[in-house]
Amino acid sequence: MNFSIPDDLLDLRDAVREFVYHEIIPSEPRIEEGNAVPDELLEKMKEMGLFGLTIPEEYGGLGIGPIGYSLITEEFGKAHSAIRALIGINNGIGSRALVLSGSNEQREEYLPKLASGDLIAAFAVSEPGAGSDVSGIQTNARVDGDSYLLNGSKHFITNGPIADIFTVLAVTDKTLGSRGGMSTFLVKKGTPGFSVGRIQDTMGSRACLRSELFFEDCSIPVQNRIGEEGKGFGTIMSCLAEGRITYAAFCVGTAQRLLEMSTEYAKQRVQFGRPIGDFQAIQHMLAEMATSIHTARTATWYAAWKCQQGEECVQEASMAKLYASEAAGRVADSAVQIHGAMGYACDLAVERLYRDARLYRIAEGTSEIQKNLIARNLLA
Repeated sequence: MNFSIPDDLLDLRDAVREFVYHEIIPSEPRIEEGNAVPDELLEKMKEMGLFGLTIPEEYGGLGIGPIGYSLITEEFGKAHSAIRALIGINNGIGSRALVLSGSNEQREEYLPKLASGDLIAAFAVSEPGAGSDVSGIQTNARVDGDSYLLNGSKHFITNGPIADIFTVLAVTDKTLGSRGGMSTFLVKKGTPGFSVGRIQDTMGSRACLRSELFFEDCSIPVQNRIGEEGKGFGTIMSCLAEGRITYAAFCVGTAQRLLEMSTEYAKQRVQFGRPIGDFQAIQHMLAEMATSIHTARTATWYAAWKCQQGEECVQEASMAKLYASEAAGRVADSAVQIHGAMGYACDLAVERLYRDARLYRIAEGTSEIQKNLIARNLLA
């Protein structure tokens, strides 16, 4: 196992880190209040090639592998969640189905525009009756000549209100179940019969817009099916396995920023005539936070390494996502405690990151689902 990182990737990591600390973090109040990422940040992200980090070079991306992407993703984990949504979905679950199973024509048409940031992607799987249970989706597609008629609804779809293209999972033959009866489709914004519903407000991750989607006899050309009919479930599971490694890296980044803020506060905040960092209770909290982050980072990098070698990594991806998301929650709680009343106030980013971190144990497969997957593999 070799975690050595090429110099060009380290240079990119450093450039992203500088962008995050010097430009994104100072803009976070504007993002939070305006419920959107400012145009100048979007343009800078495009200039840096950040929308195409993982997209193959032949389609205009940088083509970096899972280890390098985890390295960069950790830096974005320190930034506002709206930035993470845009970068993460275009590079991950929003484009991955096309990379894995798309036709040459689909890749040539869409991947360059995703890599440049000219198109924003969304991943439409979750439904009111099927969240973690992907096999329970009800959205369906039936053949109608040279097209499919898509009917159903999705909800809590990140980037839903702003996306240009959607990767949509639908049932094409309910008699075959999830393993052979589901297919994946590419749906463009503005397609007749497709509409975006209400924006779904959430406890955290403001400006990371999520919405309902509705399909009513939405006609999708056969050439917009991604991969073979009936192979959609496998494609989506592959996307999610890789996505869980990415999500773990995001969790590590958020936890790292909280540790940095807490460490600095412990040095500066004086109580009883001494910095609170002099007290053993605070020291122990910081030590536990740092240890959890180190362990989560190691688990994430190991899963990324296995993925990059082309080895089966579903088990390791679930372990990394489970541990990193739980660790981020613990670190966020400790950060609020160390900051005291200021950690509960909206003046500092701690309370926002605390709210954001609560999602981590739910999104991309709940902690309970990860445990199920891990145990199933152990008992197989």
